Amino acid sequence: MKKTTLSYKTIILSDVHLGTLDCKIDEVNHFLKHTHSEQLILNGDIIDGWSLARRGGWTEKHTRFVRLVLKKIEKRGTDVVYLRGNHDDVLTRFLPLFFGKLQIVNEHIHEGVQGNYLVVHGDGFDAVTVNHKWLAVLGDIGYKSLLGLNRAYNKYRSWRGKEYFSLSKLIKAKVKSAVSFVGKYEEQLQNFARKHDCVGIICGHIHTPDNKMIGDIHYLNSGDWVESLTALVEYHDGSFEVIDYKDFCQRLEEKAQRKAEKKAAKQTDGSKDFEVEEDNEPDPIEEEELSERP
Repeated sequence: MKKTTLSYKTIILSDVHLGTLDCKIDEVNHFLKHTHSEQLILNGDIIDGWSLARRGGWTEKHTRFVRLVLKKIEKRGTDVVYLRGNHDDVLTRFLPLFFGKLQIVNEHIHEGVQGNYLVVHGDGFDAVTVNHKWLAVLGDIGYKSLLGLNRAYNKYRSWRGKEYFSLSKLIKAKVKSAVSFVGKYEEQLQNFARKHDCVGIICGHIHTPDNKMIGDIHYLNSGDWVESLTALVEYHDGSFEVIDYKDFCQRLEEKAQRKAEKKAAKQTDGSKDFEVEEDNEPDPIEEEELSERP
């Protein structure tokens, strides 16, 4: 599996929250290393500036994420679009910025097979974030406390031999005000996409992955790498899918197994009829590549 990658036309990640204790950094780095795409869209809150300003938890693994992205540009020719979110809003005053295959912007138009998709982080449709930042920061502190409780709960579950369970997601799903907020949020984004003559909208911000039609607008949310561990991917035929990390690992393992079986069959009979289309895909970025300086 070390030499196996899954390829897509476009990969969209959001809400990684680098610099926090709750960022699932091992998982997102593994996902990045073992995927290839023509375009990578980082849709806001990739770096958590709020957390870093208070205390933060930046580690070498978080730096590794940044290096993986830069090496995808340098070694694989990936086009990278970085959109600011509310937790990395310090970038706002400098935008837009363009550095070769890297662009850092507020909004982006993604050209899909069925039409244009408007890409925004989505915090502009959160009334608390827009109008009462102090309240948003206070709410973020409460959310981080909930995630801390979630960490303690899952240490207990791990000790009992049970799988990870997002207690914080369950609580949010049960709170009526949170459910109501998500519905209003999606409706506003739908209207915004229509005003821009787009067939769909791609967002993040609320840590709730989704892929559905709202009226005539295709609503896509890539989720997060704190609770959901999901990415939004676009295939070469233009279709989209929200893929979670567990499913990704299973597909990666199945592909590695298929390649191994075909290679073994080819070696057994000496035939050249077992060319594997998947073998034309680039290998994962190696450790020595990450340590190289440009």
